[in-house]
Amino acid sequence: MSRECAMLLPRVCAALADPRQPGSDDTCLEKMLDWFRELAAGEPTVKLLQDNPCLTEFFTSMLALPEPNPSVLAFTLRLAGTIAALEGCFQHLQQQKLLARLFGEDGPLNSIVWEDASVRSGWVEGVQSMLQHQPALHFMCNGGGLDVIFTLQGDPSLFVASAASRLLVHMLTLSVGPEMTVPLNAKDCSWPPCAQMIIKHIEDSLQSSSASHIKQSLKLLTILFGSCQAPWTKVLWLGIAKQVEFFLTEDSVQAQHMLADLLLNMARSPVFHDAEGNFWASVTSALEHLTPVQAGPLAVGILRLRQCPQDVRIQALTVLLQPMDCILRAASQPLEYAGLLDESVSDPSAVESLLSSKSSCANLLCQTLAHLEELLSVTCLPVDLPYASLLHSVLTILQFCNGLLIPASPLGSKISQILIGCFRVQRSALDALAALSDRKCCDTVIGSLFDILLAYLESPNTSPTVLKKSFQATSKWLAHLPGMSFFKNQGQTEKTLQDVFLVLQKRLCSPCWEVRDSSLEFLTNLIECLRDQDEFRQSLLSSEVPKLTENLLEDPESYVRASAVTAMGHLAFVTYFFAPESPVTGNQYNKENTMAKLQEILSTDPEGFPRRAVMSIFTMWLEESCTGQLEETEQFVSRVIQTAEHDLDWEVKLGCLELVQVFCIHMFCQFGLPECPYAPVSPAVSSSNHQDEPLRTFCRTNLFSFLFRSLCDCDKPVGQKACDILLALKSHFCRSSVIDSQGSGDLSAEHSIPWLQRTLRQGSLAQNFPTDGGNGVDFQDPESMMLALRTIDLEELHDALNKCSDHVEKSPQSLLEDILATVATTEENEADCY
Repeated sequence: MSRECAMLLPRVCAALADPRQPGSDDTCLEKMLDWFRELAAGEPTVKLLQDNPCLTEFFTSMLALPEPNPSVLAFTLRLAGTIAALEGCFQHLQQQKLLARLFGEDGPLNSIVWEDASVRSGWVEGVQSMLQHQPALHFMCNGGGLDVIFTLQGDPSLFVASAASRLLVHMLTLSVGPEMTVPLNAKDCSWPPCAQMIIKHIEDSLQSSSASHIKQSLKLLTILFGSCQAPWTKVLWLGIAKQVEFFLTEDSVQAQHMLADLLLNMARSPVFHDAEGNFWASVTSALEHLTPVQAGPLAVGILRLRQCPQDVRIQALTVLLQPMDCILRAASQPLEYAGLLDESVSDPSAVESLLSSKSSCANLLCQTLAHLEELLSVTCLPVDLPYASLLHSVLTILQFCNGLLIPASPLGSKISQILIGCFRVQRSALDALAALSDRKCCDTVIGSLFDILLAYLESPNTSPTVLKKSFQATSKWLAHLPGMSFFKNQGQTEKTLQDVFLVLQKRLCSPCWEVRDSSLEFLTNLIECLRDQDEFRQSLLSSEVPKLTENLLEDPESYVRASAVTAMGHLAFVTYFFAPESPVTGNQYNKENTMAKLQEILSTDPEGFPRRAVMSIFTMWLEESCTGQLEETEQFVSRVIQTAEHDLDWEVKLGCLELVQVFCIHMFCQFGLPECPYAPVSPAVSSSNHQDEPLRTFCRTNLFSFLFRSLCDCDKPVGQKACDILLALKSHFCRSSVIDSQGSGDLSAEHSIPWLQRTLRQGSLAQNFPTDGGNGVDFQDPESMMLALRTIDLEELHDALNKCSDHVEKSPQSLLEDILATVATTEENEADCY
């Protein structure tokens, strides 16, 4: 602790303990706790209390108050626990008889202030912090603290109740320790005294008639098995297994969802991976007795496990697939898709009952589809899913939802009535459909898949959010178009693409801006995925889509204009590389025309989103080397810099800096220099004229003017990016760190570099930064810029830019001063700073 802080701390403690003061800001108190945690970690001895006796005086003063401020008392308890976590400080506080008054029966436990939830929360957190060593554990167990924690498990405040359960888990693991010898059964286990008390409490609660006590213990066990994987947890399970299994078949407790969470946490623990014992039998029983909604999360968790008995995995898969199986059966589909499961191992009655109910049908299907999407996202799934049948089932759900399917079975009719127009199920089904695109499915269903997707894209009843999901699913499946046997027939490919573009043309003219925006995003995704496919390019360029996209550059909604910019940029990329002389498009959508339109948007659009999109497209063009020859690229970059450097949107300037960074790499590659901007230049390369040419190019494009101006930008990310680029250029052009200081100094003065350095040190406070040669700095002169790179301390500027703007205010001294200022404010003058 610094001398200044040591002098301020007694005043802070006295002010906090003064009942006449209104109290301090909770944020300041939280920061003060963080500071003391750092102090305790840096000086883990009793010296912290010995050097600062004001801390024990503060604790004594707070305990003496008849009605202390609840928030300050909660802070006091947490602070005491943080300090008592050091064993030496714990002994010191115990000798002062403070611990019993803080955390024992003589403290806040029996006062009226205990009714405040923040005080109870502070007490629990203080005890949790303190319990880092055995003396503290013995103090709590022998002083009646355990009974208090048991009571707090049922606290009306969920935060306090949850913290109490976590505290008991911490005490149990601390009491048992890592070196306990594990016996063969629970009866032979000799638990330490504290652990014995906690385990007895758990067992008694599980056997009680109180549903709330049972749920509290189940929650505690769930936290324990989720955080601790020690061998002794298996012994604990053996003692409670029968009671847990009883709850699986007993409806009166209503804790089935908690049982599923408990068993899943246990299944993830290596302790239970072997097939011995009764654990996996309990999992099987849970999958059998829990409702489909309750068992779903357990089933999907089991299916993700690498180590699991095969019979349990099969049963989990059965639980997951039952709703999808019932959908296929209800739709009376052809025999090959009659069902996913064998009726001899699956009783569908419970699922059919849920699907027949309006209150549960959508919930069950949304949960099942979300679980399927989760499994499909796993790279190496330890179980094989029937992808073709799943695909057919998902398509059937989508047909139910928009009335495309007229089922023959009574169950199918009921499901159809419930699902018609159900946006929630439509969204979930389309997400699952998109995820299935990455899996090998039967190609025979692809035709109907695109028919269903097109029906959703065309329907006026499709909501904007469902339409967006439909576009996403369509683009995912079309991205796999080249590998599908269904599309080996060129005529089939052309027909599908033409149908898609006809729908897209309609949607691009929608009166709803969200629909126009989603349509443009869809077009961009298609171009990114299929731009190298001849059939796709021909269908796109022969449609009205490019013209409609160009029209949307003038859309009244800025989000749409931004998406139109992105789509036009990708469209120009296609015509530049793949169809430069297309008889369909002519010159209308070539790069030059598009570039002129986008530069006009960059100069004139009043909203930031379209201008940012222009910068992203220009950067993409440069990365893909489609900005023309070297001279054309130089002119292009110069025009962009000239426009963007005066933009008031910092993200536009940041985008321009990213373009500059790509341009630098592009130039170095053109002249055979290392591509990496941070790679030093070898003497052989630097001695040639090749190194001078990029420098002259950068000067001609006003690159240095823009970079040095950006160092003084009022938005820090802009200055940081500019400094990174200048440091990279310095590593290229300034090979030698040994510079003639006198000669360099004379030249620097001649070129006004000292003035530039002084201006840069002012940062965002610099006024009227000249970039036109004012004050003698010529940013287009290679010699001047080389001197600037050599002499200006860019490393110092980099450090300054990367410092937090509040690095001074975040210091402990400033924090203590803030607390003094806050508590000194009288209640009548107190203002809400938020």
